[in-house]
Formats: sequence, structure tokens, C-alpha cells
Amino acid sequence: MRFGFHFLDFTQPGEPESLPGLIRQSAQVAEQSGASWFSVMDHYFQMEHFQTAHDPMLEGYTTLGFLAGVTERMKLGTIVTGVTYRHPALLAKIVTTLDVLSGGRAFLGLGAAWYEREHLALGVPYPPISERFERLEEALQIALQMWSDDEGPYDGKHYQLAETISQPRTIQRPHPPIVIGGSGERKTLRMVAQYADATNLIVPDPETAAHKLAVLREHCDALGRDYDAIEKTVQGSRMDPVADPDAFLALAEGFAAQGVEHMQFGLPHPDPVGYVEKFAETVAPRLMQIEVRKAG
Repeated sequence: MRFGFHFLDFTQPGEPESLPGLIRQSAQVAEQSGASWFSVMDHYFQMEHFQTAHDPMLEGYTTLGFLAGVTERMKLGTIVTGVTYRHPALLAKIVTTLDVLSGGRAFLGLGAAWYEREHLALGVPYPPISERFERLEEALQIALQMWSDDEGPYDGKHYQLAETISQPRTIQRPHPPIVIGGSGERKTLRMVAQYADATNLIVPDPETAAHKLAVLREHCDALGRDYDAIEKTVQGSRMDPVADPDAFLALAEGFAAQGVEHMQFGLPHPDPVGYVEKFAETVAPRLMQIEVRKAG
């Protein structure tokens, strides 16, 4: 099983001056430990159910650009960017730039957005959920068109583009992987089946993952998509892998038995570097030995 780390807590000792060093060291130690992904939060404000809106939050893609210059192998992206945060064509250009400057290591993480307060506070339109899902689907279509040979117009319900020129081309071909975050069965997982290269499920246990993946398979069958071509990832778990490695690895075995290929772990306050070092020592070697069940 593969794994990655998610830098979500910028309320670190000595911030803001300490943040460049802490983020750089966390990513570099993560890469040395064998992590395949390193992701960051993409919000305007810190999440209120995590800390407060007044706690520090760095802009996601500026942070990833910084990380592209201090790492060499890991994929870099957000988990995930809300579709309302940036115009889809601009977002595709940003991810293209990250892919080029990182040597082909970017991925596009995208979701329907949910944090109303930050939108209202900064004057960013926050349409109803049904419209946000419509915009999400159009954003996926725009990104894929910009990463294709089609430079023609895009005429959607919410977005109209006269030309979809995107130069230079991405290093990854046909395009950087698209990761859709969320577990909604009717819309989100259908879009994963239709457009994405990976799903990032938010699930507490292997049983829930099994159900969500069964729904994803149904969507793939209906659309004629190869279910096995989609990477199955989950966003952490309720269990701290460093606190009890044996119990966590048993849980990871359960996820792997359902076909989950990748787990992403949040880096905690106040010592993200130390956390990754301990993870690398006590969890990573055993986690990478777990075999993922292939669909049959």
C-alpha cells in the first residue's frame, strides 16, 4: 500500500517565520520515508471544525510551488480544491505550471466546495450545492479539454471559453492525474467514474469503503469505464498510526482487502517533522508491505 501526507495545520510554533522551514522539512522527510503524495489544504480560512477561521492558512498552490523546488519525487497537489475558488481555466493553467516546474509531479484535486463562511467573507460567489456540482462537472470538462489537442471553444451552462489554449503542455501525458474528493454516491462517485484518475474517499472504516467502492464500480459499469484504472485512496482514518502502529496496520489491512491502494495522513501540531520521522520508523516499512486486493 502507498501513502502520503497532508499538511493542514499552519498553527505551528513560531509561525509565520517558522512555516517555510517546517513545511520544507516535513515534505523532504516524507519523501525520504517513501511517501508517494504530499498535499496541502486549499482554503481561504482554516476550517472551523478543526480550529478557527482566525488560525493561519496559506494559499495552496503557492505552497505547492514552493514544495516543487525542495522535493524531487513525490506527487504534489491539494486535497482538494473547491470548484468555486478559481476559474476552471485558470486552475488548469496553475496545475499545468506546477506540473512543468515540478518535473511532472502535479495532480489536480477537485471537489464541489463546502465552506460557506470563507466565501461570504471574501466576496466569492457561493451558489447552491446543485449548481456547485454542475460547475464541478464543467470544470473537469474544461481541464480535460485544455489538456487535449482541442483548442476550440467551450460552451457550458456556467462557463464559456472562446479558446482553450494551454501552452506549454503538461509534462505528464495525457495530463496530470485528476483526483476527485468526496464520497457522495449519486453525483461525486459518478464523476469519478466519468472523469477522474483517482477517488479520495472520506470514510471511517473498511466496511464503508467497500460500500462506496461498490457504488463506484456500478457507475463504471454504467459508463463503460475500467474500474481498475481508477486509483482508490482514502483520506486518513480515525486511528493515529503513530500512536498504535499495530492496530493501525490491522486497519490498513482491512482497507487493502477492499482494494484501497493509498492512504493519506494529516500532519499534526506542534511537530509535523517529528511525526513523519516516527511514522517512517514505525509504520511506513510495514505499510508498504501490505498487498492490495485486486478487483476480481
